[in-house]
Amino acid sequence: MADAPLAKDLIALTKPRIISLLLVTTVAPMYVAGVPSVLTVLLVMLGGYLMAGGANAVNMYIDRDIDDVMARTKLRPIPSGRMHATAVLAFGVGIATAATWMLAVYVNVLTAALALAGFYFYVFIYTRWLKRSSPQNIVIGGAAGAFPPLVGWAAVAGQLDLTAWLLFLIVFYWTPPHFWALALNKQRDYGNAGVPMAPLVWGEEETIAQMWWYSVLLVGLTVLPVAFGAFGPIYLVSALVLGGLLLWGVWKVRAAATPEARVKPSWWVYGYSLLYLALLFLAMAIDRRVFA
Repeated sequence: MADAPLAKDLIALTKPRIISLLLVTTVAPMYVAGVPSVLTVLLVMLGGYLMAGGANAVNMYIDRDIDDVMARTKLRPIPSGRMHATAVLAFGVGIATAATWMLAVYVNVLTAALALAGFYFYVFIYTRWLKRSSPQNIVIGGAAGAFPPLVGWAAVAGQLDLTAWLLFLIVFYWTPPHFWALALNKQRDYGNAGVPMAPLVWGEEETIAQMWWYSVLLVGLTVLPVAFGAFGPIYLVSALVLGGLLLWGVWKVRAAATPEARVKPSWWVYGYSLLYLALLFLAMAIDRRVFA
């Protein structure tokens, strides 16, 4: 029982709630790409969790200074003093290394390489470089979160095709409206930490306009695979209904007359966008199984 608090902190370092969505966008493409064995799915899920968890832990090591001044992060293991920064770094690198080895040996090298590329992109391109230097941090850095569909696809197909890259782009274009919806309501935190999130640099009006256009492009992208014959009517209807709700939510944010009036609809967009992506990828897998 004495180790229970440590185990809890180690799990917290991996950000399991965030990883749960990443696993959906990893596993669903596996069933689009082919018919994976249960063992392959379990190995990819475990490897994906360890890799993403390692990236999240290293992120907390790098961001330990700003986590200490942000209300939503100051209770994390490092700023709260429960864990030493070096131990967190070692843990993150260790589980990411284990994930790379396991995926390379028991799945295939391409899968391991793509997962590791996502790790490096998140740690070095997003966290180390863009996060504190540019309001484009979420736009470019968000590519790290778009690697899971490629990982899942490669695990089954052993290669990447046009559909796999379209799934990558769907997550890429989903990321800005999702995170900016949060940033609109966390501007004080980001301001205190000196993180140049879009609302602080561009202003709320421009950020919301960008959210709208990214959402429009996203919905268009979700329909594009149907035009190439990758998916059928189940997915098409799901993409249109889910995308329509997303556009409605972002429009409500855009139509709000004051910052105070934007709080509720922007929180709705943030929460719904998580459900949106999960259901969209689930619809892909169901559609492919029905119309295979």
